[in-house]
Amino acid sequence: MRLNKYIARAGIASRRRADELTANGNVKINGSVMKEPGYDVMPGDMVEVNGKAVTAAEKKVYILLNKPEGYITTAKDEKGRATVMDLVRDIPERIFPVGRLDNDTSGLLIMTNDGDMANVLLHPSHEVGKVYRVTAEGVLSPGKIAKLQRGVDIGGFVTSRARVELIRQKGKIAEAEIEIHEGKNRQVRKMFAAAGCRVLKLKRISMGDVRLGRLKEGQYRKLTEKEIRYLRQE
Repeated sequence: MRLNKYIARAGIASRRRADELTANGNVKINGSVMKEPGYDVMPGDMVEVNGKAVTAAEKKVYILLNKPEGYITTAKDEKGRATVMDLVRDIPERIFPVGRLDNDTSGLLIMTNDGDMANVLLHPSHEVGKVYRVTAEGVLSPGKIAKLQRGVDIGGFVTSRARVELIRQKGKIAEAEIEIHEGKNRQVRKMFAAAGCRVLKLKRISMGDVRLGRLKEGQYRKLTEKEIRYLRQE
């Protein structure tokens, strides 16, 4: 089995991240540093990542977490801050978050030990729309909505067309939904800023056909077989 796939199936990281770990010298095979991502792991090989022996996971785990604000989307934080891993401590398998939600963003986050799924979801060609509920300061006029829908420059990158729906405008506070297909750093916040509105609260409520629903903040549920097949694009 190819090394990056083996590491992905061990629940350590996606294949792309596994290649980075290998290139950085964080992977050993039978006690020796291995920097060849194309290496085929053979029966009997001892694989170590960051000094710990790993084995390809047999049982796949697929979790949908409603991430609260204030949690870092990472497996470990060097500053000792709370991470999403603190919310899934009762899961015995080693899982990792797929993609990121900012510390101050809440909502739908997929977590798994299936590196193949992670690879699909993180690939640039993956075009599943992500829907966010936005509370913003400013008047979200028809003109601003049209600007967001056409695409805006968020600093060297022009966003693709988006679906934007105004839910409620109360004074200078707007509530809206926006659907985007990219995943640039703090993209929705930057888009609204480019339209003259400051995001106060942001929550991801769906990824394509997979929806957060009524799941409470800080809680998680297992993905259904249908959702798993959908996200794996099977």
